[in-house]
Amino acid sequence: MRVFLISNNKFIGEVPRLICNTSTIEILDLSNNSLSGTIPECIGNFSKNLRVLDLRKNRFHGAIPETFPKGNNLTTLNFNGNELAGSVPRSLLNCANLQVLDLGNNKMKDTFPHWLGTLRELQVLILRSNKFYGHLRDYEADYYFSKLKILDLSNNNFTGSLPAMFFKNMKAMTDIGEAADENKSKYMGETYYEDSVTLIIKRQEVKLMKILTIFTTIDLSKNSFHGEIPELMGKLHSLRLLNLSQNILSGNIPSSLGDLTDLESLDLSSNMLDGVIPRELTRLTFLAVLNLSRNKLEGRIPEGNQFATFSSDSYGGNLGLCGFPLSKNCSNDEPPQSSSVLEDDSESEIGFGWKVVLMGYVCGTVFGMILGYILLSTGNPQWIMGIVHGKNHRKVRRQNKKLEGRRN
Repeated sequence: MRVFLISNNKFIGEVPRLICNTSTIEILDLSNNSLSGTIPECIGNFSKNLRVLDLRKNRFHGAIPETFPKGNNLTTLNFNGNELAGSVPRSLLNCANLQVLDLGNNKMKDTFPHWLGTLRELQVLILRSNKFYGHLRDYEADYYFSKLKILDLSNNNFTGSLPAMFFKNMKAMTDIGEAADENKSKYMGETYYEDSVTLIIKRQEVKLMKILTIFTTIDLSKNSFHGEIPELMGKLHSLRLLNLSQNILSGNIPSSLGDLTDLESLDLSSNMLDGVIPRELTRLTFLAVLNLSRNKLEGRIPEGNQFATFSSDSYGGNLGLCGFPLSKNCSNDEPPQSSSVLEDDSESEIGFGWKVVLMGYVCGTVFGMILGYILLSTGNPQWIMGIVHGKNHRKVRRQNKKLEGRRN
């Protein structure tokens, strides 16, 4: 027997120790049941052929066994949604082929397992909603986390600043060339098993039934990180979602974030950020979700492109901000924070220059593909449909107001 799948049932009780006698299993999926007890000590080494071990959403407690041997073939380890405690087992260093490690939604207490950065195939690391604590480190070795595409450390007790070198090493989030084009329609997983993750998108829990290989996200929300946002984060050109909300970050929003041209969601809310909103952010033409609320930002809100679609909720709690869509008008001595992209708008009566039109034409196919992927993989498209219909309506209404003003 090579594949053993009993997921999405109502099995209860402990995992029989007889499983330790099966040495040919390649995929073991016990997820979404009500299994309990501790995880058998043999679970990491009973089969040299084991590639996938999925125990998520059960009621396992205790520690993860320290029994992952050298030379194992594991590519996916998913323990999300149990009651596991203790630290991350160091024997995971023996999992040289590991691509997905999901320890989210447990009771684990440990410092950040920086040593996982030596696993050169690791693409997904989820530690969300545990009791992890301490600082993130700068890394001198440029291969640390070099293939990481999904990083979720949210809802823990991490502290300290955001080290620039930690993000600089994430080459899989910076490469946007031919390699990204080749992987557009590929999903992570095995022949009989497809990897899936649950992420927070627009502050809603969304389960992605498949992981598209070009999908990239960083979620460090609900921690106690402080200091400034590193300028180097603007080098993560293929990043789709960035959530740094509910920390103690201060200083200005880096203008380099305007270089994240694939970004679809940006949440910097509930921090202590100050200064103006960089007009470079108006270059983010895929941006569907923006939340800068509850900071100390000031000045005129930038105008143009996606910024015409965001409601006042995106900026609430920043008493120094003014301009659309807020009810507070700006004084005449505050120049508009309009993007340089929009300087060509005078070329068209309806407010769109040929550069913006060309940009939309070229990007439309990619955006449609990503939107369709999210709709199909989540199975719950209401929130994204709300963005498409509701915000486009606001954008059209705003353009009509511009036309009326010009006629008058």
